[in-house]
Amino acid sequence: MALARSVAVKLINRSISAASIFSLEWAGARRVQAQRVRAFSALMSPPSKAVVYEREGPPDSVIKMIELPPVEVKENDVCVKMLAAPINPSDINRIEGVYPVRPKVPAVGGYEGVGEVYSVGSAVTRLAPGDWVIPSPPSSGTWQSYVVKDQSVWHKVSKDSPMEYAATIIVNPLTALRMLEDFTTLNSGDSIVQNGATSIVGQCIIQIARHRGIHSINIIRDRAGSDEAKEKLKGLGADEVFTESQLEVKNVKGLLANLPEPALGFNCVGGNSASKVLKFLSQGGTMVTYGGMSKKPITVSTSAFIFKVSPDIPVPSRCCQLHLSVTIEDQYL
Repeated sequence: MALARSVAVKLINRSISAASIFSLEWAGARRVQAQRVRAFSALMSPPSKAVVYEREGPPDSVIKMIELPPVEVKENDVCVKMLAAPINPSDINRIEGVYPVRPKVPAVGGYEGVGEVYSVGSAVTRLAPGDWVIPSPPSSGTWQSYVVKDQSVWHKVSKDSPMEYAATIIVNPLTALRMLEDFTTLNSGDSIVQNGATSIVGQCIIQIARHRGIHSINIIRDRAGSDEAKEKLKGLGADEVFTESQLEVKNVKGLLANLPEPALGFNCVGGNSASKVLKFLSQGGTMVTYGGMSKKPITVSTSAFIFKVSPDIPVPSRCCQLHLSVTIEDQYL
């Protein structure tokens, strides 16, 4: 009897021990499974709403809003929740298929913007969830709620920046800065002239120029609200703002009052508007073309070829002066 009780106790103890081991193993397995699930979830982006186009053409005909499935966040990737992304004219041109630099279709629209880091891959150390970032250089596909790209694409910006400024800092302000610096030396007291002055690039040129003591002469279209547009631009620092119809005079330079003739001009419209920029330029001045919103060829008058050339250029060579007075920079397109 004593032997039987001893064997029974041992069997019970073994059963309890086996059950405990099984329970511990099961609990451990559940924890490992939960950790794997959490780890797997952390490596995937949330589903993303996106503005996409499967073929090029008129935006109102080819773009649509869809939901994209989650994307894997690899070890060097950063998942960014987009906060704001602008619609630039070049974005429309890409969708239409007329912009020289554009993604292959199907594609997500947008080329710049600001977002907040949502999650990072295991090898990412310089960015953390909650950081504000912009794609630098610009990168296609910002018109979606979540973007997953390599960490090298993202540049951290201060959260103190107004969101709309951070979202538009790459394309337009830097274009304005480079154009003011790359083509001629401008000193405080000099002047520049531009058309398309109400564009974001135009507004940036006005502000940077004013900060540097450079006068700006600005040309805008004739349209409803042009008086309000003039006041807005002058509030940004514009010295003179003219509508195109105001420049239908024989001597446009008589409108400059005490401002010096500009040595540098900017054209983003083309057509006859470009010729109005040329009329203001000093002899030997430079006009930089960085856009063609009118979709018309640049119009250059005969007198510009003859009388705008630099006096340092021999007369037989003046037929080639167009390359000096009208500079087309592909890097800004």
